[in-house]
Order: sequence, then C-alpha cells, then structure tokens
Amino acid sequence: MKAVEFWFEFASTYSYPAAMRIESMALECGVTLIWRPFLLGPIFSAQGWKDSPFNIYPAKGRYMWRDLERICDAQGLPLCHPSSFPRNAVLAARVAVRFAEAPWLPSFVRAVYSANFADDKDISLSETVSSCLTSVGQNAASILKESQSPEAKDLLRRQIETAASLGIFGAPSFVVGDELFWGNDRLAQALEWASERTTA
Repeated sequence: MKAVEFWFEFASTYSYPAAMRIESMALECGVTLIWRPFLLGPIFSAQGWKDSPFNIYPAKGRYMWRDLERICDAQGLPLCHPSSFPRNAVLAARVAVRFAEAPWLPSFVRAVYSANFADDKDISLSETVSSCLTSVGQNAASILKESQSPEAKDLLRRQIETAASLGIFGAPSFVVGDELFWGNDRLAQALEWASERTTA
C-alpha cells in the first residue's frame, strides 16, 4: 500500500495550508493518507523551548506570518493572525486521535484549522470544538465525552511518543516508510516519494 502519514498539530501555522489541500492531492496521486494528530508542546519542551520558536525568535515569527500570507493567498485560503498564538489544541487533538479513522475526520480537521486561522476562534474551548463537530454533521456531545476518556488521553500521549520516536520535531511532517519530510513545502515531494514506492 502506498501511504503517507500526515503528522499535524492544530496550532501549527504551516499545518493549516497543508491540511486544507493534502486530501485532494493524495487522491490525485493515488496515495493513501493517514491522519496523525499530535501536540508540539512536548516535542518543543524536549528541545528546551517553552514557547513556539516563532514567538521566541521575533524575526523568524515576522517572516513566518508574511510567508503564510503569501502561501494562503496562493491557495485562496482566508487567513487571520490569531489573537492568541499558539492556542491550546489538546481537546481538538484528542478528538482527532480518538476518531482518526472516522470518515468525517478530514472535514473536522479542516473545520478546526478554519476556526483557528480564518475565524480567530479559540480552539481550546469545548464550544469551538463542538461547533466544528456539528458543522460536519456529528453528535458533538457524545464525541467530546468520549474524547475526554482516559483511553483517548492515553492515545494522544502515545501518539506524541511515537512522533518523538520517529524524529519528528515540527509540523507539518510527512512520513513515508522510513523517510521523514518536514514542512508544508515538502508535501508534494512526500506524495511523489510515496507514489513511486510501495510501503507497508
């Protein structure tokens, strides 16, 4: 099976344009897409960072926001600089990891990214995540309850541990077999790599 694992974090800026186009691109390439939500906080902490590097290094942050404006403009995506950055994405990540194989998951992922980066809504709030679930036709109350279970919390913790074991240090990242591709600008390369090779 030709497959790409898409490792994404809901608070990650460059994951936004990647998430909004990866499903259609994978379909065009005939590549199976595996959604892998995780959190960057623990990954950054292991590198000695207590905040996003885009906040720690102001010049890098200024460049990133302008770069993201160009990328989103080219993709026809709305972009609003979130009034709080990075936002806590734990609840949304628990939903995504618990229901990673649900048919509505890709639409939910895009709804959360739109809420955060197009509508400046606080995705740490259950009301926002609930709205995103409702927008994709799901019973938000039951899904949120399940996503707060010990099992869902453990799933996310183990997902983060797996990301670290794969050498993932940022998002978005794409894993094809033993190959790691980092960054929105490596999406096409990752899909091409997968389309030319058979991975387990």
